[in-house]
Amino acid sequence: MSTHTHTHTHAYQVDLHWRGSTGAGIRAYSRDHTAVAAPAPAVGLSADPAFRGSPERLNPEQLVVMAASSCQMLSFLGAAARAGVDVLAYDDEATSHLDLTAKPVRLAGVRLDVTVRVAAGTDANTVQELTAQAHRGCYIANSLSVPVEVTVTVVTA
Repeated sequence: MSTHTHTHTHAYQVDLHWRGSTGAGIRAYSRDHTAVAAPAPAVGLSADPAFRGSPERLNPEQLVVMAASSCQMLSFLGAAARAGVDVLAYDDEATSHLDLTAKPVRLAGVRLDVTVRVAAGTDANTVQELTAQAHRGCYIANSLSVPVEVTVTVVTA
């Protein structure tokens, strides 16, 4: 019996850049910075405006929510395709907020409010089961220390 060793690694690199000066104190330095993950163009980031960030840039908290939403969708679409379920549209209103009472302060959790449009004749219970399966397999949700809650509304074409 031969054993196969899985040698391919899935590694991720992001290059982050900030230039400025913190010499003038906590209120004065720029929170604006840039992140690059090849091959995509650079993304302008900042802090949440409540923490002196630029409101026209994404902040790290939004990126965590975005990553959880994207991962759930990709995991769900894969599960649906493997199960032969024809998904026609997927929309998610993903939300979170800072829990300022937590020690240390952190996101309170991520809520994914998903609407899935499926082909006529698709069983809604099957879609619910695939949603749960996708959630269990989502790498980002499995990596976060806060819960990711998924609710799904199934709309049939």
